Amino acid sequence: MNSLLIKNVRLVIDDSIVENGAVLCKDGKIVNVYTDSTDVSNVEADNVYDGANYYLAPGFIDLHIHGAKNILAEAGPEELKELTRILPQYGVTGFLPTICPRPSLEEDVELLKRLSTVSPEGTAILGFMMEGHFLSLTGAIKSVGGDVDPIEKAEALIKAAAPYNLVFAISPEFKGIVDVLPILTRSGMPAFITHTFATDKQTLAAIEAGAKHATHFYNVFPYGQDKEGGVRRSGAIEAIFSREDCTVDFILDGEHVEPLIVKMALVCKGKDSVCLITDANINAGMPPGRYEGGIGNTPFVVAYEGGPARNAEEGPKKGGLIGSGLTMNLAVKNAINMLGVNLCQAVRMASTNPARVIKVDNKKGKIKVGYDADMVLLDENCNVQACWVMGDCKYEK
Repeated sequence: MNSLLIKNVRLVIDDSIVENGAVLCKDGKIVNVYTDSTDVSNVEADNVYDGANYYLAPGFIDLHIHGAKNILAEAGPEELKELTRILPQYGVTGFLPTICPRPSLEEDVELLKRLSTVSPEGTAILGFMMEGHFLSLTGAIKSVGGDVDPIEKAEALIKAAAPYNLVFAISPEFKGIVDVLPILTRSGMPAFITHTFATDKQTLAAIEAGAKHATHFYNVFPYGQDKEGGVRRSGAIEAIFSREDCTVDFILDGEHVEPLIVKMALVCKGKDSVCLITDANINAGMPPGRYEGGIGNTPFVVAYEGGPARNAEEGPKKGGLIGSGLTMNLAVKNAINMLGVNLCQAVRMASTNPARVIKVDNKKGKIKVGYDADMVLLDENCNVQACWVMGDCKYEK
């Protein structure tokens, strides 16, 4: 039996910080959590790690990420595997690699078949996020939709991705989406609303059919429902806010969305229904400059480390956003600094809430007996000191 004792840490558990805590793990699971300053000197373990009084939190789960460190997840199996090796240094223990559409369904299927052969060597792949296959607006994506029957497309993509599940990004106004949503959500994961100019009625119908999460909320959610001056109508955003069963996530870099909007979501949705994502392009974890080969193969520039990618092509889209430069630990730090929340709430938005969204909250997202031993050790500035996936140390500073 492979066992690990992490001691001398401040445990981030729900809404509390437990001083002088410790965690015992065996065979990838948490088997004991010491929260009352218990002397663990006599606890037997194959490996003992002294946490130096840093914060031990549940590992982060990124629901929407394209790449990092000059690696694009959808570039191929080797690139995806390399990304699983990279992400533990940012505290990420599980993620949904985001895949954009190829020119044809056949190419989509072929790519998914290749990516589904990947066995992670660091961060766990919790499924794939398909962004563009059922959308009406492109945003930074080169192409969306297509002429293939949506039900045929859904079945082909789901089959190609096995054994991984798929999370589909959808626009509520996409033709026939209400009929196809039961197939898109058959795995138990919700569809993610985004890239939409839908009406409130279209959005509510999509939520009823299984699209119960909104990703990079407020980004590519244009509003055009006003019919009379002085009267603001409701649209997709208002429909999402009106539903208690619809969760949301944000790219919290200070440019993709105003922090005040995220504060508003916390008030309207509550502490358990707002998540942090990166939607990171390949510049995440890299210095400022010009980059090629990221989302949509569009050249982009980055003004500062951690800053968003902005279109470098001449034309009307120049300067437009093409993903962020966030890492999840930086998103957590931004939540503390930009929103004024405490570390517990910031971690909840990066760990516990995302686990709940994709229905793995019975085993991930908390430091709790019986849960997977996915944990991150953070210093006072949210810098990652160590990261464990299923009890294996995948990164140590």
